[in-house]
Amino acid sequence: MEASTSSPCIDYATTEIVFFDLETTMPRKSGQGFSVLEFGAIVICPRKLVELESFCTLIRPRDITVVGMRSSRQGGITRDAVSGAPTFEEVADKIFSILNGRVWAGHNIQRFDCVRIKEAFAEIRRDAPVPVGIIDSLGVLTEKFGRRAGNMKMESLAAYFGLGQQKHRSLDDVRMNLEVVKHCATVLFLESSLPGLLRGKWQQSPSMITRSRSHSQHKMTCRGEGNNVVSRKSPTSLGYQRAVPHGKASLGKMTEKMKSLLCTAQGNQPLNHLLKHSLLR
Repeated sequence: MEASTSSPCIDYATTEIVFFDLETTMPRKSGQGFSVLEFGAIVICPRKLVELESFCTLIRPRDITVVGMRSSRQGGITRDAVSGAPTFEEVADKIFSILNGRVWAGHNIQRFDCVRIKEAFAEIRRDAPVPVGIIDSLGVLTEKFGRRAGNMKMESLAAYFGLGQQKHRSLDDVRMNLEVVKHCATVLFLESSLPGLLRGKWQQSPSMITRSRSHSQHKMTCRGEGNNVVSRKSPTSLGYQRAVPHGKASLGKMTEKMKSLLCTAQGNQPLNHLLKHSLLR
């Protein structure tokens, strides 16, 4: 991946991570750009992988006619849905505060969401937020997890782990994205711990690249620790906020146990390594 400039003094272990997603229109003719219709994000603690903050809003484009009267998806974003929504300029301050100075995470965000964010801020003549690092789960999981889940689209990964169907709505998608990362990390953790029993199953797949072990130890803190915390990609997808469905009971229980191990182990920290792998310095 291409490197971006950031301060060498940044502590990536304690920097909060924001998973975000955009829903946009699809250009119908040459020269027509994308219009942002929805922004959704969750801020998570890198130690406990719990939500610290969330934000989601529909956005009314300057030209309302670029939004169809009907959506091709059930519950999709229609012209009526965004007709009373705020403009991007009206929510720009909030979006900036959530994104600026944090690690950005999402599925295929380097090629799509990051570009659209910059365009949207340029359109209102304002400086765009700047990340301290980027985690694109599409690239990371393709390299680390391999193509055992098929084309590695979010909907394929969700189906592979039994997480239900992708809703193609911003807040739903970012929460599903986080769950997919947790599940992938659990499998990688088990394979690294029991390579003779588990990893060999995938050795026949030439496209699968297994993860290397990480021995880094970081002391991590997050705001709100000790208190109760509340709790991609198709640019043409237009789809209301729903909770991400739980996976199969047995896999879900195993994931919760492994999440605890991943966040507190003093030796091998595969999820921390997985996340840090794509931080652009």
